[in-house]
Amino acid sequence: MFDVITIGSATRDVFARSKDVKIKKGKEFATGKAGYFTLGSKLNLEEVNFFVGGGAINTAVTFANQGLKVAPISAVGDDPEGEHILQKSAKYRIHCDFLTIDRDHLTSFSFILSLSDGSRTIFRYKGASWHLKDSSIPWKHLHAKWLYVNHMTGSNDKLLPRLLRTARKKGVKIAWNPGSTQFENRKRMLPLLTYADVFIVNQEEASLITGISYEKRKKVFEKLDNLVHGLVIMTKGPKGVEVSDGKTVWSAGILPMKKIVDRTGAGDAFGSGFIASLMKHPNDIEKAIQLGSANATGVLTVWGANHGLLIKSDSPLKWGTLRIKAQSL
Repeated sequence: MFDVITIGSATRDVFARSKDVKIKKGKEFATGKAGYFTLGSKLNLEEVNFFVGGGAINTAVTFANQGLKVAPISAVGDDPEGEHILQKSAKYRIHCDFLTIDRDHLTSFSFILSLSDGSRTIFRYKGASWHLKDSSIPWKHLHAKWLYVNHMTGSNDKLLPRLLRTARKKGVKIAWNPGSTQFENRKRMLPLLTYADVFIVNQEEASLITGISYEKRKKVFEKLDNLVHGLVIMTKGPKGVEVSDGKTVWSAGILPMKKIVDRTGAGDAFGSGFIASLMKHPNDIEKAIQLGSANATGVLTVWGANHGLLIKSDSPLKWGTLRIKAQSL
């Protein structure tokens, strides 16, 4: 039996930084700015780093680092990149029992380009981890204390209802951090929220689910608490995080750091760190927030979506002590 089973993507990540991609601001761009370069030119990359990533792997690394027995469910291609993910996972003391090899698709791939102002753009090849099959899920062997559900990408989304029902029947606690595929079908997603023991979203996603502006935090939590029978976590980027159990809301900012190197993986690091702490200290929300925040801070200080994560011997106070405020709803 595993302490945790994670499910989601497994990718080969390439991080690069370039000063040759220029930045242009304008209202015509969804984010208010865009990157541009001259076609036919050769661009210089100041820095390139190669890592493994994807939600299933990133969260599994946290649990393994905390001394927990973990196995991710995902798929890689029958190629050198897939082999590298398997080898790297084993080095992290991650059990690869449920990492399947897809001979029809190449390993999922992401190219993360960072620009001079700290913004980033991600180019992705969907690949094998976007095409999990029913036969890829070890339905009879979902024996774990927790199931950590990451973004069920693309066609994987259709597996979600059975996955959540099966875990619940087996008495497995469920942490769920949904992704864009789930938000594209909000009506289908809403009835599934009742399965979550811990539901993790950012403030924009919380607003999408509830149809309420995230600035009206009390109303957002009231609606989410009616849908989710466990804890609701709403991350707020540089403004920190809020956690509700339906009666109390715990609020915290972020830990201090001199420089953010890259933001990739910070959400995975917080969520998995929170659950790892909750497994060791049930019902101690403040300890879970502290460990989750420290875990995410470590990722922000280095390249790679699962580098810089805390290990078991690290103090949760490694990056400082959060001021956590509890208020009644």
